[in-house]
This record gives sequence, structure tokens and C-alpha cells, in this order.
Amino acid sequence: MLAGKVIWITGASSGIGEELAYQLSRRGAKLILSARRESELERVRKACASPDLHKVLTLDLTDIDAMPSVVENARQLFGRIDVLVNNGGVSMRGLAKDLPLEFDRRIFEIDFFGTVGLTKALLPTMIESHSGYIVNICSVAGKVGPPFRSTYAGAKHALIGYMDALRCEVNQHGIAVTNICPGFIKTNSSINALAANGEPFGKTDEDIAGGMPVERCVAKIVAAMESQKREVIVADGIALVSYHLRRLFPNTFLKLFQREADRRIREFK
Repeated sequence: MLAGKVIWITGASSGIGEELAYQLSRRGAKLILSARRESELERVRKACASPDLHKVLTLDLTDIDAMPSVVENARQLFGRIDVLVNNGGVSMRGLAKDLPLEFDRRIFEIDFFGTVGLTKALLPTMIESHSGYIVNICSVAGKVGPPFRSTYAGAKHALIGYMDALRCEVNQHGIAVTNICPGFIKTNSSINALAANGEPFGKTDEDIAGGMPVERCVAKIVAAMESQKREVIVADGIALVSYHLRRLFPNTFLKLFQREADRRIREFK
């Protein structure tokens, strides 16, 4: 299904986005790789199975006004865009009480408004062609709100809700929407996460260090893309258990979860 498709991946310079580029390239897709750092995108492109089939297009998710022109530039690379993978974003580490409102706005600008802005700019083209596929890399944090990630969890909750509603609206136009919710994945997301001072957190926390290998995570994402499932939880261990307990026994889960949260908050100080 994915062979020959033009797939646009945001956040393609590292982590899940980088691994998506490698695995989708091996499946014969034509890729548009986007992020802010052109040199890192070129590194990823050259490491793909068929680098000459892929293109690099820099993108700043906070520059909402530029989205229409970025979409037009992306369309010109291959003449069409079959799949948009909204993977770009940033995590955070910090207590809500320590975060200035400007910090919260920054996270939402990247993780929610940037993704929504890019999707809205591309939608008219997909509606016109009566085809298209939008894949959103969300998070289990968008289902279960963990400590130290309040604004990140809020942005992912918002993104899941928005894309669920969008799916209902665009189905009539032949457009599919998938929400992928990874748990703890072994990437540099914790190192690159923003701390309360606005600088990179710079450390790998215990959950990420013990998380699912990124290769296995992305294999599950690609399988979900091939079948166009509407929502997929890509997690194991405590993240997967937490998701199901939160869904089935919300009040019991939240009581138990608070005990673990209290312990971690004491250690975080």
C-alpha cells in the first residue's frame, strides 16, 4: 500500500521521524523530510535505502503564516502528497506551577497549532483530489496526564480530540485519519524536552531509558499505516497498563496513579 506513495514526514531529523524515514524508504515510498535543521535532514535522507527518491524541505512549525507556501513547495517536489505524517513536536519536563504562561503557549504553538496549521493548509488539495491520508503521532500522554508533562499532555489531548473530529468531517472526501499514541520510546525526546527555563532538559529519564526500541515502535506505526487504523496505542509496560486502567477504571486508576506521582514529584525536587 505504501510503495510509490508520496509521504511527507515532519520531525524527520531524529527519533520516530528519522526511523519512519528509514522504514518507509525500504518499502518503496517517496519521502519529503521536514524539520528545522537542513543538515540533519540531509543526513537522514542519505542514510535511507533510496536517497535519490527523497527530498528535504525545512519547516518551522511555529511559523503558521508560512504554512500555505510550505505546502505549495512540498507539492511541487513530486506533484502530489499522498500521506502527511504529523510527527514534529517537542516534549517537556517541569512542574506546572514553575512554568510561565509563555512556556505553555510555546508548547501548544509547536505541538498543536503547528500541526493543525500544516494540516489545514494541505486539506484543500486532498479534498480536491478526493484522496489523502493524515497520520498524527500523538502520545499516551494524550490519554493519561503524567506529572512533569502538563502542557505536553494538554496539547496531545487537544490534538487527539481535534483529529477525531476532523476524521468525521473529511471521511466524505475520501480522506483517512489515524492517531498513533506511543508510550515510552527509546529516543532523545527527554534530552530535547524543554525544561521550565526554556532550555533543553538534557537528560534521559528512567521511563525513556527503559522504553520500547524505536525500531519496534515504528514497525508498529508502519503496520497501522498500511491498514489505516483509526487509532493505535504503541506502548508496553506501565504505559500500556496505565492506558487501559485509565480507560476502564478511571477513578481507581487515578487514585493509584497519584501515589506514584507523589513519589516522583518528591524525587524531582
